[in-house]
Amino acid sequence: MQDVYTTAQLLMIIAGIVMLIFGSIGNLLNIYVFTLWSRSHRSQRDPHNTNQAKNSALYLLASSVSNLIIILYPLLTRIIFDGFDYSVSSYEVISLCKFRFFVLHTCDLLSLTCFCMATFDRYLMTSRNVHLRNLSTTKKRTIQIILLILFLLCLHSIPLLIFFKNSSTNDCDVDSNEYYYYYLFVIQIFLHGILPIVFLSIFGTLTFRQLNRLQINSRLNVDKQLSRMLLLMSLAIILSSIPYCIEQIHYGMFSRDDQQQSALVFLLHVISSLLFYTNPVSSFYIYFVSTPHFRREVQRLVFRDKHHHRFINNQIHTIDKLHHSH
Repeated sequence: MQDVYTTAQLLMIIAGIVMLIFGSIGNLLNIYVFTLWSRSHRSQRDPHNTNQAKNSALYLLASSVSNLIIILYPLLTRIIFDGFDYSVSSYEVISLCKFRFFVLHTCDLLSLTCFCMATFDRYLMTSRNVHLRNLSTTKKRTIQIILLILFLLCLHSIPLLIFFKNSSTNDCDVDSNEYYYYYLFVIQIFLHGILPIVFLSIFGTLTFRQLNRLQINSRLNVDKQLSRMLLLMSLAIILSSIPYCIEQIHYGMFSRDDQQQSALVFLLHVISSLLFYTNPVSSFYIYFVSTPHFRREVQRLVFRDKHHHRFINNQIHTIDKLHHSH
């Protein structure tokens, strides 16, 4: 069993560091692209429709910022906890227990909520029903919705700052039997698992059906690519959330097993944790592979930097030649 435990630790260290590096790079590029999309100029033909089309980009921008925070703080500390068997001391409770879980659940729920809102907005915008399309809000109202969601989630996560404490085994645990069941079944299982799975399954399927009815033209092509991108990311979220949800249900239904089984349980915990963090890590790579418009924005950034460096080098060589000629 010790070999299983060691394997689980190595898996967390190696896979976690890879996810940390590629996830940080990917979400920084996400932030760049979605910032451009949310600031795109209005169309003279249909400024209201173009302004509504920015809603998904704004939601995805907020989701990407949240994902970057999750990767740089909760994921990094999870690697330290599980990979290096780190025990939280009494003077680290605020930073590694209370504030960590506050940031983790606030940012993850914000990311999931904004992604669900982006999917719902695509459902509205791809509908043939004029009344449904008109339900899509303006850019200003979308920003207000995002800020309201953030405010409500921060209020909802305040009990985490109160009830998370250092246990007798130097682990972070909830120090309240009543709140523990709310945290496990409502926050962990329902909000992080069942609700986004059901929501994305329903509206992802509805959007997919509406996409098949749309005729592709130059005006709808970008919107259709964005809708397809959200659909693929929805599928990834559903698949990665199911093991995490199962683990939390198992943890709530059964008490801790004996020492002979604890190593295997720890391995399954590491695998489900890595799958849980796959959502904030993999979004950029799903967007890049599935969406030509997104891919062109990233390539434009990379090639622009190369062109900039090439221009500077040519200028330096030109100056050197002029200097030697004199």
